[in-house]
Amino acid sequence: MTFRRRLALVSAAAVAVTVILASAIVYVVVRQQLRDQVDSDLVELTAGASIAAVPAPIPRRDLALPLQIPSRGDGPPRSRSRLHLVLPDTPLGTPGAYSQLIDAGGRVLRAPGESVSLPVSEADRQVAAGERDSFFADAEVAGTHVRVYTAQLDPGRAVQVARSLEDVDGTLGSLALVLGLVSVGGMTLAALLGWAISRTAVAPVTRLTEATEHVARTRDLGRRIESGNQGDELSRLASRFNAMLEELDRASIAQRRLVADASHELRTPLTSLRTNIEVLARPNGLPDHDRKRLMDDVVAQLDEFGILVGDLVDLARDDEPAIGMDEFRLDQLVDAAVARARRHARGLHFLTSLEPCVVRGVPERLERAVSNLLDNAAKWSPEGGDIEVTVRRDGEIAVRDHGPGIDPGDASRVFDRFYRAVGARGMPGSGLGLAIVRQVAEAHGGSVKADGAPGGGTVLTLRLPVARSLSDSSAPLS
Repeated sequence: MTFRRRLALVSAAAVAVTVILASAIVYVVVRQQLRDQVDSDLVELTAGASIAAVPAPIPRRDLALPLQIPSRGDGPPRSRSRLHLVLPDTPLGTPGAYSQLIDAGGRVLRAPGESVSLPVSEADRQVAAGERDSFFADAEVAGTHVRVYTAQLDPGRAVQVARSLEDVDGTLGSLALVLGLVSVGGMTLAALLGWAISRTAVAPVTRLTEATEHVARTRDLGRRIESGNQGDELSRLASRFNAMLEELDRASIAQRRLVADASHELRTPLTSLRTNIEVLARPNGLPDHDRKRLMDDVVAQLDEFGILVGDLVDLARDDEPAIGMDEFRLDQLVDAAVARARRHARGLHFLTSLEPCVVRGVPERLERAVSNLLDNAAKWSPEGGDIEVTVRRDGEIAVRDHGPGIDPGDASRVFDRFYRAVGARGMPGSGLGLAIVRQVAEAHGGSVKADGAPGGGTVLTLRLPVARSLSDSSAPLS
């Protein structure tokens, strides 16, 4: 069963249950009100009932009840008087209305000519004897459904008044038919509305499913979904899906570009290595000084090749989650990186101004980024030049060289992958060092920029968020 059908079924079931419950409540309330009205009439009739003994003929509106009182001894009973039950003007004279007297022994005293008697139970006799309170009961009298009220009239006798429930039952039957039709119509309408609602509500999910299947089938990351401006959950889901596709598309483009650029950059050192190795492998041999020169070239090219592969590996970690995050002293990390740079660039002077600063990040990656900044400054510095390295308390690292400076048009592009300014194309390097610096900076929530320095040279500034303030410069490096 599809999600749309399940949604339509659940919606229709919810409405159907509501309609059925409402109909049942209406039926119960109306039934109770109708029966309460009948019970109220019966109580009112019983409250006005009395017994009279008259010698005269019984009035037409009274119910005459002959009472045979047994005589003393074994003689036949003698009739002393005629008793009759007097009730107020009531609708009991209509068909289906009955009344009678009973005593504690269960004898029934009916009006003359009355052939229908109400059922007498043990509970009725207990009411006549005063052992039980008045009560209502349903009964069948001559095939008629009646409501019977039994109440004590005087000690030893009780009156039973009954009224037909045929009219009530007929009204309830008509009401049940109407409510049944309403319920069936409501359930049908609920099914139609549920189908329409599910179709409207599931439409964005259907589009999302189609887009997902299209991307999985064709790997076309340019597919987008109309999210609209409703601001509901489905619109936000479509927006997030589009954002995910954009990120995947951007990552795919970056991956293809990285592969293409890496292939191009790796081709040059591999070709040079291949050529030098082929020359060294010639059978006629080479002079010793030529062979040594070629061997030195091969070693240098292998070093350059290794650096390039390392840079490519670092760039491939662009989307790798940062693990091993820790707080450490940035000034001490930069001091260690400067010490290593001094050993490799002995003809340059590194001038440092390092203020205590604590940042949170991956020390190995930040150390690589700082080393790349120092290598870039050393590459552009003249022999015997100065390189100024500054660390501030706010997490800023500035590396300044005194070289030819940077062209304003290159300032925004020197951090792109494989980009090399016109003046740098004759120098060794792959154009990945500063790209790695930007990648590391952004991974740590920071930024990097290049500016021309007053008086000549270039300043590369790396900014990182500070983890906490630090005034004790002797705190250990994590």
